Amino acid sequence: MVRQLPAHAGQGARPERHRVAGHERMRPSQLVEQVGGTYAKELGIDLHRHDSGEVFKWFIAAVLFGARISESLAMRTHREFQQAGVLSPRRMLDAGWDKLVELLDRGGYTRYDFKTATKLLDLSQTLQEQYQGDLNALHEDARDEADLEQRLMALGKGIGPVTVNIFLREMRGIWPQAKPLPSERAIRAARALGFIHAAARDPARILQGLESAWRSDGMKAKDFAAFEAALVRHESQLWKRRQRGH
Repeated sequence: MVRQLPAHAGQGARPERHRVAGHERMRPSQLVEQVGGTYAKELGIDLHRHDSGEVFKWFIAAVLFGARISESLAMRTHREFQQAGVLSPRRMLDAGWDKLVELLDRGGYTRYDFKTATKLLDLSQTLQEQYQGDLNALHEDARDEADLEQRLMALGKGIGPVTVNIFLREMRGIWPQAKPLPSERAIRAARALGFIHAAARDPARILQGLESAWRSDGMKAKDFAAFEAALVRHESQLWKRRQRGH
């Protein structure tokens, strides 16, 4: 299974804010309001429709996010694919390698253009051949969460734990077997913001604690992915500040 990785306010009563080291800690819903929720939503992808086309769009986004490239370039590249109308397995294959490289370059993905184009063609071909081009069918065939993760990685060379974790993070609450542990990035942010104890180390218990904090804030369990994505966004912002020397 994908385990340790080296990566609007709802209704109901609000709990009192906790204090950490003498300071008020923001609520999970406040973090989402400040930094944003899921990346799928920002890209205009509606995963809650359970539509296979929307799920594939998010999977391609996860593949792009999985490389060592900035989030802004990955999102810009995904929008190039969207505008070109190639965000389906069949259209990927019809576009061909040269066209995919062109779109990747247009989005600023030049460092990984050749191998990413090959990866996108391979996963599209495998998905067509084994699951009729439908990731929902892949999920239905999976025996459990571990098998689901293995099937996703088996779609193509280069689809590793980081990409699968990114993808399943926002499929949580949509696919019953999407149960990834939080990434190191999310854990670092949760620790820095006081959502978990500084000494917490077990990812499974950390996940339980974060889910509990989300529910205690009056939020719906099915929307937990927004909190998890917000933690990743926050950590990304901290990393950018460190890079600038602030």
